[in-house]
Amino acid sequence: MALKLRRSRAAPPPPHCPLTECMALLGGAWTPNVIWYLAAGPRRFGELRRDIPKISAKMLSARLQELVRRGVATRTVMPTSPPTAEYALTALGEELLPAIRAIVRVGERLKDVERRTRRA
Repeated sequence: MALKLRRSRAAPPPPHCPLTECMALLGGAWTPNVIWYLAAGPRRFGELRRDIPKISAKMLSARLQELVRRGVATRTVMPTSPPTAEYALTALGEELLPAIRAIVRVGERLKDVERRTRRA
């Protein structure tokens, strides 16, 4: 006998779901890592490469361009020779930090559970 399909009690999402928009940004490869390191203050490209050694230059460049395009970070060209650019979080980018920190805390708890289940 088939189970009766229950109707959802959740309110329907807005036409352009903000949750989907936010998760699309944070779900990008390396994006949370880049935001994490920018949270400490402005960083140059080479500094971010050292902060996140496993990211390729091409991927870091793509993530930074996306963050700038979406208004999460700014890119300031410094008047040096040769010219350098510095990236920093905007106010919108800083609003993502509590969510990223919460994800980190949950991730730590998940790792603890995994460690305990491996020992058992």
